[in-house]
Amino acid sequence: MSARAYQGRWWHPLRDGRIQCDLCPRDCKLHEGQRGACFVRQNVNGQMVLTTYGRSSGFCLDPIEKKPLNHFYPGSSVLSFGTAGCNLACKFCQNWDISKSRDMDRLMDQASPEEIARAAERMGAKSVAFTYNDPVIFAEYAMDTAEACHARGIKTVAVTAGYMHDEPRRAFYAKMDAANVDLKGFTEDFYFSLCGGHLQPVLDTLVYLKHETSVWFEITTLLIPGRNDSDEEVRALSAWVMKELGPDVPLHFTAFHPDFKMMDVPPTPPQTLTRARRIAMDEGLHYVYTGNVFDTEGGTTYCPRCGSALIVRDWHRILAYTLKPDGSCPKCGTPIPGRFEAFEGQFGRRRIPVAIRPTPYA
Repeated sequence: MSARAYQGRWWHPLRDGRIQCDLCPRDCKLHEGQRGACFVRQNVNGQMVLTTYGRSSGFCLDPIEKKPLNHFYPGSSVLSFGTAGCNLACKFCQNWDISKSRDMDRLMDQASPEEIARAAERMGAKSVAFTYNDPVIFAEYAMDTAEACHARGIKTVAVTAGYMHDEPRRAFYAKMDAANVDLKGFTEDFYFSLCGGHLQPVLDTLVYLKHETSVWFEITTLLIPGRNDSDEEVRALSAWVMKELGPDVPLHFTAFHPDFKMMDVPPTPPQTLTRARRIAMDEGLHYVYTGNVFDTEGGTTYCPRCGSALIVRDWHRILAYTLKPDGSCPKCGTPIPGRFEAFEGQFGRRRIPVAIRPTPYA
């Protein structure tokens, strides 16, 4: 790959010879050779370099519901990939072997943006998702891949914690068709003590997506017993979504399982998700889902006007689909927000690892 291809954006030089990364609120100040907290953005000869451009931790075909996105071409397949590193430090990370890795040798699969787009087209994927670790830290690679995908009529999806500054946020989401944003909790203490970050930048991302873009987005909150699952916090989070984003942004409550640095915390009981879903719906939200559990009611999309079950799901599997191709309820005609088309079957629950033939770089 040429030096230009690795060139990172969103940084500026400091008077003491360091450079400052302007991608996310960490504002890392880097000496020569030093990497940022994400471990993939590095000062090389006084320039910002993205060390993971063109290199992935692996590719898989997934159901779009796994992202999770329930209102974005339901039943379709998505070609998913990530790189390494992360700009948060979540003690409960469930992809920690990828997102916390400092071992660049894990990045065995190489592919240019054009090769990824061709592979997605060849495999019949409706979209390409930047996931497994946060695409914010490999934004240049994700954005170039998005352009290549759009040239072939393929949609793009960001699965992200939304932790970034305004200027890169605008450039990044200009290339995205959909996003799932992790709203990890709803207190500053939770973000600071368990994620090593701050709450407000994530809220800013959500408000920006709703009011200044056409990106379809959904929100996920992983409920951790004793950490962010109280009635009070769930109600405050839901009320904020209702007030700032409106009733039609889908909200997913998903189950935690012990991992990384929180092995001593028990799994989330299914009834916790059911309780959170009811609280959110009582606050006025129309589309509230449960995840990482078998729960047909919590996975189903209902018409908010007549109550008809429009898309019946069990985990990532669609059991019944009656929504009209234009995204309206067949019984009362209520339009359901999202991105829909004629339903011709589903990809299914399976996750299929795939190999992408590497393309030589210039």
